Amino acid sequence: MLREKKKQHYLTNDVELDEVFIPEDFNQEHEMIKNLVEKFVVKDVRPSLDRIENQQFDETVRLMKEAGVLGLISADIPEAVGGLGLGKVSATILSEKMAPARSFSITFGGQTGIGALPIAYFGTDKQKEKYLPDILSGDLITAYALTEPGAGTDAMNIKTTAVPSECSRYYILNGEKQWISNAGFAGLFIVFAKVEGDRFTAFIIEKNFDGVSIGPEEKKMGLKGSSTCSILLDNVKVPKENIIGEIGRGHIIALNVLNLGRHKIAATSLGTAKHAIELAVAYANQRKQFGQPLSSFHLIKDKIADMVIKTYVNESSIYRTAGLLEKSFNQIADQDDVASAISNLAVECSINKVMSTETLDFVVDEALQMHGGYGYMAEYEIETLYRDSRITRIFEGTNEINRLNIASALLKTYEKPIEQTKAQDGILIQEKQTLHLLKKLYHAMILSIQKHDLVMLNEEQEVAAFLADLVSSIYAIESAILRTEKVIKLSGFDRNQQKLDYTILYTHEQSQQLAIRALNLLPHLGDEETLSQLACRLVRSSQKDFVKIKRRIADIIIKEEKYRS
Repeated sequence: MLREKKKQHYLTNDVELDEVFIPEDFNQEHEMIKNLVEKFVVKDVRPSLDRIENQQFDETVRLMKEAGVLGLISADIPEAVGGLGLGKVSATILSEKMAPARSFSITFGGQTGIGALPIAYFGTDKQKEKYLPDILSGDLITAYALTEPGAGTDAMNIKTTAVPSECSRYYILNGEKQWISNAGFAGLFIVFAKVEGDRFTAFIIEKNFDGVSIGPEEKKMGLKGSSTCSILLDNVKVPKENIIGEIGRGHIIALNVLNLGRHKIAATSLGTAKHAIELAVAYANQRKQFGQPLSSFHLIKDKIADMVIKTYVNESSIYRTAGLLEKSFNQIADQDDVASAISNLAVECSINKVMSTETLDFVVDEALQMHGGYGYMAEYEIETLYRDSRITRIFEGTNEINRLNIASALLKTYEKPIEQTKAQDGILIQEKQTLHLLKKLYHAMILSIQKHDLVMLNEEQEVAAFLADLVSSIYAIESAILRTEKVIKLSGFDRNQQKLDYTILYTHEQSQQLAIRALNLLPHLGDEETLSQLACRLVRSSQKDFVKIKRRIADIIIKEEKYRS
């Protein structure tokens, strides 16, 4: 059983190499999924992107059906309800490799994630039998209707009402949902409403139900090829058998589906970042300034190095979480365990969402900068990626809310550290020592927060944000260290120098930035001596020649014209 709330044991214990899943662990099935999605995107979706961007949604619907035929929609759905049950690692690969499909990837993600999973994981047998076959084939497009005009991030404050009918066979729903992806062509909506004003509940609503109307397409900054509309509910009669889960417990469905959605967005953001790197490096190699390729200039190399370093660490963190999700789902004994399997990794899903979307924005911004004025022109794809990427820090809960969620969860489940039993030796010794200092800083931060009664994190939001970023960095740095150490033990140093360079640079640059932030927080925290000492040690964590290492990293990427792990 999985009911007990999981604590982030990597903050209190050493983590062994065999505990982490890394991309180098992909098996034959994973490679098949990867190749299948890449082929679908290149041969089927990308030739249609101009039409999709012009909102010729018949193309989108056609491609969704093709994805259904290929089994791509059903990959993440349990076999017991008609899916392929390929696991969370395969689902992560699918989301990442769908990213170059741009707006179509949003439609696809809405279908396979927050659209299908509420029914697949929490629906009744009759609901699954009635709706899932058409959802998985792509014949029935789904949409997830939670957001409202007055309750965006504050999802539990929705105003949509559900009142029992006089005959007790229906619930009458009234309200408005806003910014709903896929709404323009969806035939089914997962709608959240409050029964009798206060009992948060999930409903399945078909588009052809009387009283359902769809607003016009929103005029958006980016993702112009995705459908985003309002949904108006005017005395909509919904059969009581269309309630998902229990009345008053819809938050369990909403929050846990969003947790998985955050991980999927992280994977898609990773794929988009890799695509942006390829576009930027190809352009830098082709574009000449002062008689030499743009890629030969050291400031351009510095940008390329930073882009791939952050992407490698992000990738390591995302697939580590995918492995943990797969392990957690494999332990499910019955449907009641599904919520626990997801919520136990809610912190990691939020970490991935925040880190990956902010990495994406950094990468896309630098990629556009490398294009110069041409990057500002719509004929270059990087202009589209720049606009498209901005929403990812808002999707599935803003990054600010995710940071507060991370910090609050950590404070609630805090455990004192267990002294490390193994010596800090072997590969990446200095980086492991830096990681250990970061974990000490985390524990000192928690103790200081408790000592000075700063535990009301909704009030102490600056402290909460730093705590979240500190733990996110610990998770990311540890993921990179473990991945790099694991592959070096498997295939040696010579074949993995690039990974070693990524890990060394990220560990020290990120820890130094965190240390400076910690020092700036000290007057507010009470100027704790322990915190001050730890932060100062982190600032001096490395004397390596970062300039030389970054040039070495960039030269390899420039030669291969693509992201390389």
